[in-house]
Amino acid sequence: QVQLVESGGGLVQAGGSLRLSCAASGRAFSNYVMGWFRQAPGKEREFVAAIGWSLGNIDYANSVKGRFTISRDNAKNTVYLQMNSLKPEDTAVYYCAAAWGSQVRSRTNEYEYWGQGTQVTVSS
Repeated sequence: QVQLVESGGGLVQAGGSLRLSCAASGRAFSNYVMGWFRQAPGKEREFVAAIGWSLGNIDYANSVKGRFTISRDNAKNTVYLQMNSLKPEDTAVYYCAAAWGSQVRSRTNEYEYWGQGTQVTVSS
């Protein structure tokens, strides 16, 4: 069993930055692929970024490439999402998710555990 708790959301102006954190409890954190997803009002939950146990195993949605950076600290059981150059269309609830295994994945149904989400609002 893995429990995930996100933090770091808030209100920011367009062009600004935020750093999201996701603290995981449970065993063998390093054996999980960690992902970030987001869901805007009236839209489906969509993939943002994922990271495997090694920093070389990373994937991003095209919409955030070059602006967002995912990282993890296995010693702290924490995954981060650094978001720069934020746009109003980045406004959404951001969710952290965990999937057992080593290969990054981007589908919501491939992740077993989810956090409660943290709101990110980008004003124009």
